[in-house]
Amino acid sequence: MARILWIILAIVVAVWLIGFIIDIIGGLIHLLLVVAAIILIVNLVTGRRKA
Repeated sequence: MARILWIILAIVVAVWLIGFIIDIIGGLIHLLLVVAAIILIVNLVTGRRKA
């Protein structure tokens, strides 16, 4: 499950960078980046508890 989250995070960051450069639907891309960052933080916090 954690690997899927990392893949989704990488895709969202790549799309965000493309959106930032092209400046198309920037608000949505930034919102997705924030969601990906929250998922990453939750993954890191919960992963440390299990280890």
